[in-house]
Amino acid sequence: MTQSTEQVPAEPSGPATDPAAAQATEQAPKTATHDTQPKDALRRFMNSGWGDIERTDATLRDVASWTAKRRDALSQAFPGERLVIPAGTYKVRSNDTDYVFRPHTDYVWLAGDQTSDAVLVLEPNGSGHDSVLYFRPRSERSQGEEFWRDRMYGELWAGRRPSLTETAKEYGLETRHVDRLGDALKGDVPTRVRRGEDSSLASLLSGVKVDADRDHELAATLSELRLVKDAFEIEQLREACAITHRGFSDVLAEMDQVRKYGERWIEGTFWRRARAEGNDVGYTSIAAAGSHATTLHWIENDGPVTDGTLMLLDMGVENRNLYTADITRTLPVNGEFTPRQRELYQLVLDAQNAGIGALRPGVPFAAGHQAAIEVLVKGLEAMELLPVSAEEALDPDSMIYQRYTLHGVSHMLGIDVHDCAAARNEQYRGDLEAGYVLTVEPGLYFQAEDLTVPEDLRGIGIRIEDDILVTDDGTENLSAAMPREVEDVQRWMAG
Repeated sequence: MTQSTEQVPAEPSGPATDPAAAQATEQAPKTATHDTQPKDALRRFMNSGWGDIERTDATLRDVASWTAKRRDALSQAFPGERLVIPAGTYKVRSNDTDYVFRPHTDYVWLAGDQTSDAVLVLEPNGSGHDSVLYFRPRSERSQGEEFWRDRMYGELWAGRRPSLTETAKEYGLETRHVDRLGDALKGDVPTRVRRGEDSSLASLLSGVKVDADRDHELAATLSELRLVKDAFEIEQLREACAITHRGFSDVLAEMDQVRKYGERWIEGTFWRRARAEGNDVGYTSIAAAGSHATTLHWIENDGPVTDGTLMLLDMGVENRNLYTADITRTLPVNGEFTPRQRELYQLVLDAQNAGIGALRPGVPFAAGHQAAIEVLVKGLEAMELLPVSAEEALDPDSMIYQRYTLHGVSHMLGIDVHDCAAARNEQYRGDLEAGYVLTVEPGLYFQAEDLTVPEDLRGIGIRIEDDILVTDDGTENLSAAMPREVEDVQRWMAG
C-alpha cells in the first residue's frame, strides 16, 4: 500500500491516513446569495474557544473485509490501469436546497463509505492496485471559517463530517484530503473513470488519458461483478425485507387513517418505518388504490382508498448499508377479496409460484418470466379475454397478451432496486448463478377504459412481488414471511 508522505501515527493495525492534509488551503465557504460578511470581531470569536475532539470509538466495520475482496476482483479485471470511482455530490432540489445525499452504488460497493464528495482511486502498483480514498473531512475549527459559515460542508450547518483518521479506521483504507486528488490524477497512466456522478472530475482529468468506451467497460464490469451477492449483501437484503414487512404491517394497522387520508397516508406511514429502522425507502413508494393500480409506476400517491377496491402497494426499505427490498402486495381495502378479485389474484399468485419454481442455477434469466407468463396467458384464455388461443398469443410474433401484463417479471436487486443496470445484456440476461438476487413480480392490469374486457374487470390491477435468492440447489424467498396466499392475506389484514 502506498503510504502518504504526510501522516500521523494511526492505530497499530490501521491503514495510512493523512490528517495533516486536512489543513489544505481552504476555499471560500459556500454561502447563500444574501449572506452578509461577518465582522472581524465575530470572526475572531467564532474561530476560538472550541474543543475539537477526534472520535475514539472508530473501529473497523464488518463491511471492510468484503469491500477489500471486491476491490481485489476489480483490480484483477484492469491490471496496470488507474480506476477512479466517485461517490458523487449533492443534487439541487430547488435554488439553494439540495436533495438528501445518497452515494453512487459502485462507490459504496467498493468502499463501504457513504460520505459525499469522495473519490476512490485504485492506483496500479505493478502486481495490483493501491486503494486510496480522497474526501473532504471535517474542517479544523482552529483555522478557516468553513465549519461555521459553509452551508454545504460546515459542521454547524450540515452536521459533522468524519475525519481522515476515523474513516481510515472504519473502512481499512488509506485516506487523503480531496484537495490532493488533482495531483494524484496526474501522470501518464491509462485511466478509467466511473462517469456521470461528479462533474468536478472533468477539470482534474484534463490531460489524462481517458476514453469514453473504456469508461463504459468499467461501469459494465462493476455491474457484472455485483451480480453475485456475497454473504454480507445477502444478510443486508434479508434485513431490508424484514423491515419492509414491518412497514407493510404498519399500514394495515392504520387502515382507518388510510381510508380517511388515502394513498398519502400509506406512503407516509411506510416511510416512517423506513427512516426509523433503515436509511430511507429504496425507491418512491407505489401506493396505488383502485384504478391507479393499473399504472405501473404510480407515484403521485394522492388518491382515495375506498372499500370494495384493491390497493397495490409496491414498497421497499433501503437499510442503513443501502441495500433495498422490493416487494409488492395487492390487498383488499376492506380485508376481504370479492369472488372476482379472488379469481384474478389467485391467477397472478399461481403465475408467481410458477416463476419462482422455474429459477435455479444454470437456467436462463428469462426462465421465471416465461413460466409465469405461460400461466397468466392460459388463465386469460380460460377467462375468454384473448381474441386468439393462448398458443397463438404466446407466439413471439404476436404476444398480444402484453396488453394485460405490460412488463417483464424479473429484475436484479441489491444496492439498487434495479441493480447491476450497466451490465452487458449477455451477462445480465444470461444463465443464473448461485448468489443472484432477483424479483419475481407478474401482474395483470385492466385499464379503466379498456373495452376489450368485461366492465367488472376494468380498473383492476394486481401484482405480487417477492425477492428471490438463487441458491446452490434452488431458491430462497427472502420475503417469504409476508403473506401471499388469499386466506393468509385476509388474516394479516384482520390482525
